[in-house]
Amino acid sequence: MPVDDIYVPLEEAATTVKDGATLALGGMTLYRRPIGFVKALLMRRRPPAELTLLSFTGGMESDLLVGAGCVKRVRSAYFGLEAFGLAPMFTQFVQAQRLELVEETEASIVMGIRAKIAGVGFLPSNAWLGTDLPSLRPDVKTVIDPYSSEALMAFPAIPCDVAVIHGLAGDRQGNVLINNNLGIDLELVYVADTVIATVERVVDRLERSTDGVIIPRPGCDMVVELPGGAAPSSCYPLYPLAGETILEYTDACNGGRFDEYVSRFAQS
Repeated sequence: MPVDDIYVPLEEAATTVKDGATLALGGMTLYRRPIGFVKALLMRRRPPAELTLLSFTGGMESDLLVGAGCVKRVRSAYFGLEAFGLAPMFTQFVQAQRLELVEETEASIVMGIRAKIAGVGFLPSNAWLGTDLPSLRPDVKTVIDPYSSEALMAFPAIPCDVAVIHGLAGDRQGNVLINNNLGIDLELVYVADTVIATVERVVDRLERSTDGVIIPRPGCDMVVELPGGAAPSSCYPLYPLAGETILEYTDACNGGRFDEYVSRFAQS
């Protein structure tokens, strides 16, 4: 068993997500997503509410929280299920105007996160210049570069209360191994007030290799041993994407059976 008190039960880690929090979910599209942690949130006696969901890309893990009514606001550059189509509950909630969307692109999310990490109110960039995007985001201002007099966009810092990532393994000291499909996981480690990692297994020692990146012990506040914690998304090289499960999910949602599906899925 792990000797470091960084390891906690899944249920304990899930209690850190409070109502109104900004929750970031690591991974990328349908790969290495912390779906097991999302199940634990949905299994709470009272799941969290009024969340701001921060994600470079939103997938099934995010759609589950939206469908369960946990999410008030979404900040993401993409929200969908790749080859499996639209994210059904996200689509339904947006069409019903039950969800607030903060228009983001890859550049705006990354610049906002980096501004927060740097401890400044914004970071300038030439992204969005010459587009209509600033009209959708009145909080994104124009500033003048004091050196070149060039006009730049000022992307405000993005705060984050809790970030959850999923790793291949953790060692007994609390170091966590993730694969090379990083998304913005490393940035989330720095920007979040609390970082939680779920891991497939616990080992005595992590071996460095070209197939993964090790997040050192100070990067995570809590680690949870959770085999299969990314399924049905993939967790290369341990298991592939479970396409049949994702199709069952979309069929259930499109057939008005979301609650029935989630009741079974969360306990699986």
